Amino acid sequence: MSTATTPAPTAVTAPPGRGGPRLLRWWPAAVLLLLVVAPYSALPVPGLLDGPVGSPGSLQLLATCLLFGALATGYDLLLGRTGLLSFGHALYFAAGSYATNTLLLEAGLPFAVAAVLGLCFGSALALVLGSVSLRVTGIGFSMVTLAFAQAGSILVSRNPGGLTGGEEGRAAPADLLPSWLVGIDHTANLYWIALAYLVLTLGVVHWAVRSPTGRVWEGIKENERRVEVLGLKPYGFKLTAFVLAGALAAVGGLVHLLLTGGSTPQTTTSDFTLSLLVMVVLGGSGTRWGPMVGGILYTWADHRLGDLAGSGAVADLPAVLRVPLSQPLFLLGVLFVAVVHLLPGGLARLPSRLRGTREEKR
Repeated sequence: MSTATTPAPTAVTAPPGRGGPRLLRWWPAAVLLLLVVAPYSALPVPGLLDGPVGSPGSLQLLATCLLFGALATGYDLLLGRTGLLSFGHALYFAAGSYATNTLLLEAGLPFAVAAVLGLCFGSALALVLGSVSLRVTGIGFSMVTLAFAQAGSILVSRNPGGLTGGEEGRAAPADLLPSWLVGIDHTANLYWIALAYLVLTLGVVHWAVRSPTGRVWEGIKENERRVEVLGLKPYGFKLTAFVLAGALAAVGGLVHLLLTGGSTPQTTTSDFTLSLLVMVVLGGSGTRWGPMVGGILYTWADHRLGDLAGSGAVADLPAVLRVPLSQPLFLLGVLFVAVVHLLPGGLARLPSRLRGTREEKR
């Protein structure tokens, strides 16, 4: 009589790439915690910031970076998630800012009421103009959104009824804003508001993309005709993405109004939307964190390279170097071309490329 021997259990090894520390999954929470406590920090960051992290100037720059990181994330709902190239997204950002500011100045409404009405106005404008723009597709859609944006920019510059302030814009009434949002001593509060806007935008976009509607958006981006064959009407789904992105942009306009202390006509131009497009492509269109990273990096570089261009170090260089380096847009252009050429797919693809390089060496 023979006895069968059972093989000894073998150790189960985790697949490559999945056996890393589980703590890495919590990096967003760790980063968020660091951002929350940043105003309490006196840590100097030479080269990145002019002063300590918690100084008013540094917090103002950080808040602006977070604002545009959120705005780029919302814009990617159209470009990266639904495949809609809009050149008029700045219009809804400006609508939230100008509508709120006008209600404060002309109607004397409390800030909370004016902010809600400004958000409603920006969302309604996105609904009306989106319903018209989405009647066409492809390059036609892009041109229609550009035309609306140009019309809005011209309207603001003409200063109808003295409501927009023309090329100078309009300052927000400090006496009608909450006292805890006015003054250099309250820069930390504005920073936290910008951070809250970023968290809100990331949460809304993540929820929307993972919803059944988000799956339809993905199908529309890949092949709109196939979605129609399945019995779905792409128009309604695209309009939903358009209005949601417009509403998030309107909220961004409110935050920008508080950060800058007024409404500026520069936010109504098509160049503003083109900057958003560059941010998204720089970070990685259609990715979860890419547009945010691109928006933050682009905004930081825009401010810091401007300081570098006007510095004495550049002024002392030979003319052949001083002339191009004294132009911030030239420096930004070189940075953008380098990233697009060296990292196709944006900065969000960098971790996967590094993992692929390590696996090839093995």
